Amino acid sequence: MSKQNVIILMGSKKDLSFAAPIGRILEHFGVHYEYRIASAHKTPKDLLNILEKNEQTGDRIVYITVAGLSNALSGLVDTNTKFPVVACPPYSEKFGGADIYSSLRMPSGVAPLVILDPESAALAAVKIFALENPSLLEKIREFQLKKKKEVNVADSEVRGKRISALEGV
Repeated sequence: MSKQNVIILMGSKKDLSFAAPIGRILEHFGVHYEYRIASAHKTPKDLLNILEKNEQTGDRIVYITVAGLSNALSGLVDTNTKFPVVACPPYSEKFGGADIYSSLRMPSGVAPLVILDPESAALAAVKIFALENPSLLEKIREFQLKKKKEVNVADSEVRGKRISALEGV
């Protein structure tokens, strides 16, 4: 089986703090990943070079793209790779969130998935790999069970309490 690899492509170094949780989730699942920076607007040749080199490795790849404002990165990556692309654009207060439309409105034939939460974007990549990897599938089941238990514990902690008892929680 070829190696599974997530390439987290950011439009600039400013995106690194937003993208950091992606790596943490991938580490939790034992999925190899790498951070890269390339701009669809400022360094398109470098971006295409990165994609071309990854295509030649024989690895199974999922790209997670992190770029805000005018998110050309996700579309350019998607149209130049055979692998899945998950767009995870950071929310921008500057435009009241309207810049998200550049991730949602892609031309025909360009189909990156859009997931706004970095941890969820990482989980989507893991689930894609789990289609061919039973051990990852089991890790996902365990992760989901843990999340369900957290909700059940929280429910039991608040069940029957009045609002005044919950203030400050």
